[in-house]
Amino acid sequence: MSYNAYITEIKNLRKHSNADRLHCGTVFGSNVIVGLNTQEGELGIYFPVDGRISTEYATDNNLLRKKDEQGNNIGGYLDPDKRNIRAVKLRGEQSDGLFMPLISLENYVDITTLQEGDTITVLNGVKICEKYVPRGRNRTYRNDKERKEKKPTEKITFPLFIEHYDTNQLAYNTHQFQVGDICTITLKMHGTSQRTSHTIKETKGILPRWLHRTLQAIGIKRTPKQEWDYISGTRRVILKSMDGGYYGSNAFRQQHHDKFVGKLHKGESVFYEVVGFVSESNPIMSDCSNKKTNDKDFIKQYGDTTRFSYGCEDGQSEIYIYRMTMTNEDGYVVEYPWELVKLRSEQMGIPCCPEYETFIFTTADDLLERVEKYWEGLDPIGGTHIKEGIIVRISNRERFTAYKHKNWHFKVLEGIIKETADAPDIEESQDIIEQESA
Repeated sequence: MSYNAYITEIKNLRKHSNADRLHCGTVFGSNVIVGLNTQEGELGIYFPVDGRISTEYATDNNLLRKKDEQGNNIGGYLDPDKRNIRAVKLRGEQSDGLFMPLISLENYVDITTLQEGDTITVLNGVKICEKYVPRGRNRTYRNDKERKEKKPTEKITFPLFIEHYDTNQLAYNTHQFQVGDICTITLKMHGTSQRTSHTIKETKGILPRWLHRTLQAIGIKRTPKQEWDYISGTRRVILKSMDGGYYGSNAFRQQHHDKFVGKLHKGESVFYEVVGFVSESNPIMSDCSNKKTNDKDFIKQYGDTTRFSYGCEDGQSEIYIYRMTMTNEDGYVVEYPWELVKLRSEQMGIPCCPEYETFIFTTADDLLERVEKYWEGLDPIGGTHIKEGIIVRISNRERFTAYKHKNWHFKVLEGIIKETADAPDIEESQDIIEQESA
């Protein structure tokens, strides 16, 4: 759940189409709205959406909403409690993030030492920004009483069951591509991650504390029982039980776990997106009122409500594979290239994430031109809502290497959901809840 602000230049400054006191500029390919005092090519600090500004930085730079005794606004526009950065449309122009002048950092660092390309979260012990993770109110946990009633007699672990990497933003990582890289653009899907593995399970009996200490003192090391088994989990948490968790119950995941039993080779792990519904009335990802976008054209095209159903009927869910690995008994992980992922998906009869294009990387400009063809518009699965965006993966790397690129309208919807939903279903929140209830 990493988040950084970036020291970078603003380019392509122009007058706002419908506001005399504002300009528009480009940062990392995104449109941002700034004040008239911003100069072309100026070096500043860019805060992408999904971030949260620290109280100290926001206060020092008068970014928080506040009013005088007459009710007039004398501050900025950030919510004093959330202080989160959202994608918004201001008088007809898109604004994707916040760009601030370097001088806004002078209380925390000698700004002459900052250079383009620097990333920032903390300066000289002062937090500047962090990931914005709203905490939903309607969550079901396994309570402490239930936990205490469960007294396991053995400890079960899956030491070779690897977690999934975070996927970084494409816009900030085009320099990571090398000429000759084999690249594939696939659909990014808005669901919940799951992983299943045919891996080694270790079982060790739980001894009384005095006996455990005695064996340690005399140098006796117990060897756990090992056997091959199937296990599933979320991105970060092993699901030894389908009870509790972020959704109150992970029962909807069981059917997808079962699809791989008997199909994975020993050592294979598969990573996939689950989309659709948890239950009849509960979508995996929260609905959004499109009316809150105040975008008539968007509402005309996509209706009053966005529901990320991906063609699933109420109560149903589907999965799409996006990654596979092979881990040997020494813990060495081999990443499957995309072509092998597709082959294994076909052999198992389980779909993988839709592919748009595979190509050889030449230049960053060529890469972004290709991305522009696919990252916006109607989602191809189900055809009822906007797509989240795309993923660009590099197949010829030793470890999983992929970058995400979300479209602007989706960012707007995501921001609204985080602001308004009782349970804003985002994977960052899920990771926290799952870990707390594990």
